[in-house]
Amino acid sequence: MFFAVSFTIRPMTNNADAFDRWVRSSFVQLNTQLENLYFSQEDRAQVEGCGESLKATLRDEGHVHVVALLAEGNTGDGFDSAFGVLGNVGMYLGALRRHELTNPMREERSPFVEASSLALHVGASLGMAPRFATAHLATHNKAAAGIRKSFTSLPDEFLFIDENTRGILSLQRVAEALMKIVHLGVSSPVADVMFDAAKDALREVLKFNTRLFEKLDVQRFFYSVRPYYKPYRVGRQEYRGANAGDFSGINEIDLLLGLCQANNPYYAQLLVDKMLFMLPSDQARLRDCMMRTSLLDELLALAPEHSSTDWFQRNARAYLEVCELFGRTAVQHHDTLVKRFIEEPAKDVKENHLAGITASGPPLSVLLRALEVLRDLRTGADRHDIPTRHADLARLRHYVR
Repeated sequence: MFFAVSFTIRPMTNNADAFDRWVRSSFVQLNTQLENLYFSQEDRAQVEGCGESLKATLRDEGHVHVVALLAEGNTGDGFDSAFGVLGNVGMYLGALRRHELTNPMREERSPFVEASSLALHVGASLGMAPRFATAHLATHNKAAAGIRKSFTSLPDEFLFIDENTRGILSLQRVAEALMKIVHLGVSSPVADVMFDAAKDALREVLKFNTRLFEKLDVQRFFYSVRPYYKPYRVGRQEYRGANAGDFSGINEIDLLLGLCQANNPYYAQLLVDKMLFMLPSDQARLRDCMMRTSLLDELLALAPEHSSTDWFQRNARAYLEVCELFGRTAVQHHDTLVKRFIEEPAKDVKENHLAGITASGPPLSVLLRALEVLRDLRTGADRHDIPTRHADLARLRHYVR
């Protein structure tokens, strides 16, 4: 459990600034050189025994910055600076894991004591997991002279980061629109503005996912981008990799639409597991949504008495259209992106490289089943082994002319 504490307000330190400059320069260059070495091999998954001098340089240069920050004993001027330090030390540890300089399967604790100590200090202070999070490379990835932070300078990594971020920003727009409907009331005659905003944003998500599907190189993503998101140890504890779903917006949509329910043990466990991988502000938004009545439940409660009214017909129809679009994004993600960029290329990986292949830690088959459950919850699929809202959605459709 992490508890937030206040920071001493000071200007951003030279040590924090120097670490950030290193992460944006030499760190990127070294990782890119290593990725090109790995990718040129017959077995692209073979990392050990390749580029050892480059790995040592990356390890040692980063260590200098980590030690300086740890000795300093503070992380700068409040949240933004501390969050930046957490991302930088997390990316450093993520790169060490990618290059097999650490591996939780063969260690009981991280061999990088100073980096672990710094990450634990800052993570505990912020109320977040002590590793880099999705937000570090997406919504809070501050560009410097037009260049966003990344592990490498490979075009496919930039494409992946940018399109993912566009998708996240659009899903956040959907969540904001739905929350405004909650505040207005689902029977409000002006709810149409927010329903339309949600539908427009979901169409944008579909567009960004399609663009990613068409342009992202499968081999480069699988072998040169994805491995930086593997689990690694901080101190004794192993933390799963950052996940593109580690922001509250996607779950706000789940809960406000009513397609997923916080009293479902499976879904509640998912929320608990991802909470510390989110920004503190996202954590607060998600807790708020967990205490709200969903739009689906509100409409079903109103239907027997009001289904013949114009406002009910208009708003219920708009709600169902949002659900249909949201379901399409879930199907697109699972049946297209996950299948093409993870499931299919994994079939060609040699057995000795399959352990730890997923960012979330469990075997690929377990991950795929979990993603399938989420897809079916979000589409309201007709399943009897999980609590989807299929029957409730059918009831609502029955009321809409």
